[in-house]
Amino acid sequence: MEVSMVLPPRNRYPYAMGDIFAVVADSTRRDILQILLDRVEQAHDAGGEISVSDIVLALGLSQPTVSKHLKVLREAGLVAVREEGQHRFYRLDRAPLEQVEDWLMPFLNVDFAGHAQGAVAEFEAGLRDEQRAFAASIGKAIADRSFQVAHAVKDATPRKWRKGD
Repeated sequence: MEVSMVLPPRNRYPYAMGDIFAVVADSTRRDILQILLDRVEQAHDAGGEISVSDIVLALGLSQPTVSKHLKVLREAGLVAVREEGQHRFYRLDRAPLEQVEDWLMPFLNVDFAGHAQGAVAEFEAGLRDEQRAFAASIGKAIADRSFQVAHAVKDATPRKWRKGD
């Protein structure tokens, strides 16, 4: 006779932290989370809620597609829903993201910047002043152009192409 046992979850979310990464790996779900975050920042009095139809409008996707992604986000505990008749209003729940942040913090506190600065200092020690000034101006020009091109492409590319739909 086989006996199975159901263990209680370690936290209140059905997804483990590794699964949260899988949930937010999808660009559409990240876009939905961004819309919800923007709503929190824009309207403190509304509690950051937004209707499904407003999310559909913002993303330019079909309602069933948006609902499918909202279900995944809801099951992961990343969003909460309030039902009002036929309408559903979603809001961001940051608690699972705070768990991810807590996990990431030790990695972000490593002194990567100190190692990088040491390597740059060694490299710069071998250059003369005029060479450093020339290299800095070229680096700045490349960074400026790269930034301008990235934003021009983003603004010119239809949203549906950026999502891979």
